[in-house]
Amino acid sequence: MAARGGKQQPVNSAEGGAYLSKAHEFLHAARESLTAENHSAAVGNAVHAGILAADAICAVKLQAVWRGEHVQAVTHLELARDDGKQAARHLKRLIPMKTRAEYDPAPLRRTDAATAVKAAERMLDIAGTVVRSAPA
Repeated sequence: MAARGGKQQPVNSAEGGAYLSKAHEFLHAARESLTAENHSAAVGNAVHAGILAADAICAVKLQAVWRGEHVQAVTHLELARDDGKQAARHLKRLIPMKTRAEYDPAPLRRTDAATAVKAAERMLDIAGTVVRSAPA
């Protein structure tokens, strides 16, 4: 079942590890940006890490990733049972920050960046558990 009005892309569940690997790259960049006080970059990278973590979870659990509006990705992620619902709570925090980080000229605060990085870290923890528990 797809999220309403959605665009799913079928994937092989084994691709979950590749999505997770990319998510780790963006999380690393988010942490480095936070340390450097580059708040917009920290938030933007954290959002991308979260989206890729969602893709990792959905690849394993649903064999489909979301390719529609980002706000609808939350609904798609929630279809991935308990792990998806738990991760979706964090993605709900991240998605609204995407536009602010990437397109809004107003500066972001350190607290915004730290919140985004923490949400991404939690999503990657969940995604890591899902990917590790996937059948080989």
